[in-house]
Amino acid sequence: MISRRTLIATAAAGLAVPHLAKAQAFQIDPVFLPQDVRIKTDIQPGQILVLPRAHFIYHVTAPGVARRYGVGVGKAGLEFTGTAEIAVKKEWPTWRPTDEMIEREPNKYTKFIDNDYVQPGGPGNPLGARALYLFQNGRDTYFRIHGTTAPHTIGQSVSNGCIRMLNSHVQDLYDRVPIGTVVTVL
Repeated sequence: MISRRTLIATAAAGLAVPHLAKAQAFQIDPVFLPQDVRIKTDIQPGQILVLPRAHFIYHVTAPGVARRYGVGVGKAGLEFTGTAEIAVKKEWPTWRPTDEMIEREPNKYTKFIDNDYVQPGGPGNPLGARALYLFQNGRDTYFRIHGTTAPHTIGQSVSNGCIRMLNSHVQDLYDRVPIGTVVTVL
């Protein structure tokens, strides 16, 4: 005969298994893992190049060589294009959706309506572990290269315009690039 304690423990373990299986089920396509690749030699070392349609970001490390990472990018019509520079870098940044994001999806962002609430940094923050803030002519574009709480979106066009990376990948990039790094998004 099964004791009450065994029954409860077994039931609890059974409930936990689907959650653990789901958490372990995600595996990034190896093509999106960081790797050194060849790149055109006319791109200056130190620059970042983003190819949204291919879902890659390249940090040029030497003439003809770049560190490539997989990214998630903006939905059609929401993406950033052009040249900017990294003017601010933050570890575990705070976050608040833009007014345009709130207007587009008020049901998703109800806790931000009619107030100044800013979500603190941390593992549950949509900007993830690091954020690189893109500026043009000294002005914030409100576009970021940042981590994500949705790793399954790498390789997709689903964001509100920002360039999202796995947290471990954005931490690596963050450590490699200084303030003033030029970022070109094609």
